[in-house]
Amino acid sequence: MTGEGTKGTQTALFGREEAGGDPIGYRGPTACSAAGITYRQLDYWARTGLVEPSVRPAHGSGSQRLYSFRDILTLKVVKRLLDTGVSLPNIRAAVATMRERGDADLTGITLMSDGTTVYACTSPDEVIDLVQGGQGVFGIAIGRVVTEVEGSLAELPSERAEPDVTAPSAGDELAARRQRRTSA
Repeated sequence: MTGEGTKGTQTALFGREEAGGDPIGYRGPTACSAAGITYRQLDYWARTGLVEPSVRPAHGSGSQRLYSFRDILTLKVVKRLLDTGVSLPNIRAAVATMRERGDADLTGITLMSDGTTVYACTSPDEVIDLVQGGQGVFGIAIGRVVTEVEGSLAELPSERAEPDVTAPSAGDELAARRQRRTSA
């Protein structure tokens, strides 16, 4: 299922950039809407390292996190796994597997679970083997989730990831505080 067309699409999905070379990001409320989660879940998962914003992390109060398409895809997969009763430690393992694949084509993966263990199947034969062995109870086809997230994000705002002016660089925190105080 990893044809050349799919691979080209996948590169575009996970390497979204505008003409200036800056990656495209989505603010928290947009990520929540596209993934079907609450802002409280988003914040908790970012603080605990389950799904952190890869375009621009938060740098203290007032800064805006920016999530990539892949981050939002991961958020939606996490939500689906939670909805089916998979434990958070097993979800963390599934997310780690997705991260290990890097920019590899995720559309050919089906996550299968028996409610406790999550398996990443890359072929129909693997899915059949799990089901026949009584291990797979439900599956999440990542390719379908990609399509759903694309559809959701097509209607929602995005922005270029420009340098975060609220994030002080190391050794420059005092200057940043002065700048915030004078601009307020």
